Amino acid sequence: MMNTHVKRGLWVCGLLATLGLGSALTGTVAQAATYTTVSSKTLTKTAYHKDSTKGALYSQGHTYKIANLKSYPNTTWYATQQATLKHGNSKGIYLYVSNKAGSVKGWVWHGYLAKGKALTGMTYAKGATAMDAKTGKIIWSRAGNTARPIASVSKIMTLYLTLQKIESGKGSWSDVVDTSSKGLIMMGNSASCGGFKFKTGHKYTVKQLYDAAFLASSNNAAIALGQWVAGSNGAFIRQMNAQAKTWGLKHAHFVSASGLENSDLRAFSYSYGSANANQVSPNDVATIARHLITDYPQVLTEGTIGSKTVDGQLCYNYNNLLKGRKYYQSSLKVDGLKTGYTPLAGYCFVGTGQKTGKHRLITVVLHDEDEFTETRTLMNYAYQSSSMND
Repeated sequence: MMNTHVKRGLWVCGLLATLGLGSALTGTVAQAATYTTVSSKTLTKTAYHKDSTKGALYSQGHTYKIANLKSYPNTTWYATQQATLKHGNSKGIYLYVSNKAGSVKGWVWHGYLAKGKALTGMTYAKGATAMDAKTGKIIWSRAGNTARPIASVSKIMTLYLTLQKIESGKGSWSDVVDTSSKGLIMMGNSASCGGFKFKTGHKYTVKQLYDAAFLASSNNAAIALGQWVAGSNGAFIRQMNAQAKTWGLKHAHFVSASGLENSDLRAFSYSYGSANANQVSPNDVATIARHLITDYPQVLTEGTIGSKTVDGQLCYNYNNLLKGRKYYQSSLKVDGLKTGYTPLAGYCFVGTGQKTGKHRLITVVLHDEDEFTETRTLMNYAYQSSSMND
């Protein structure tokens, strides 16, 4: 009498041969009851990509799992057949798909896929996300919930809290800000840590410092704004963290109003807290940006300003996706939002725009080496999603 284990081995090998997989792919026997085919048809070869954290490829009868979609996060799947499969009292539409090489193929429920090719070209960003600004849905992410240093992207929180004070009537654009601190003056004179010079004895308004922080990414201007908002640097940083908590952000912690690390701020007597840097995840950065854009939409008009002279100093916007810049793409209609860089954080960028007929999009790339090319790639990819349609 043949050994039971041998029988089972021969059955599995026979099934693999039937599926055309041979010994090149290792799969698992599915536990679910067999699916039956109600109807099927041939399709014109159509590209799809993964649109869910779930899903797997099975044999047509679902007696055998071939591969989990999560094991192929950036694969383009090509559908050539469609079938209605019945399982118990439920029916569903399934697609027969294969990767480009044809080495992995099987049936998958259509809801786990979205039309269009998978994202390629995101080579450098260690963290990234694309968010539908209207719904808050994450369209695509890489290490989306992993907090990492975000450099001057931090200023979107500083801008938010500044606007919040103005809009609440507790302050005005014409208020004069105390910029007499020796540390802030030294910082403004630093080629690597400044961005806007504070002249001794000169008076600067909230609006002037807001423009310098937003457009020129001035670190001393951002810190001075924070002190104006909350009364002191420490109080403002605590307010940043409190606001993050109010929004339910679980991967965000601030120690700096500007985004400079404490290792740099210490020389100017503006270090705070025990951590070295602001640490925020891509998804949480996108959420902060969404609140800023939604609550204070004027930042979108301000974000398109290429440069502006403030108190005799040129404040240049380094968003190179704007019109007239190197990476501009007219269809994306980019109108913001914030650049950032430190050696620790790498190149960071929060982008936003609203393509015709689509929802507004927010993208984040952190610790990148080609932030504008990869942002453009991410935007074009995200707009493939049908959920982005108006």
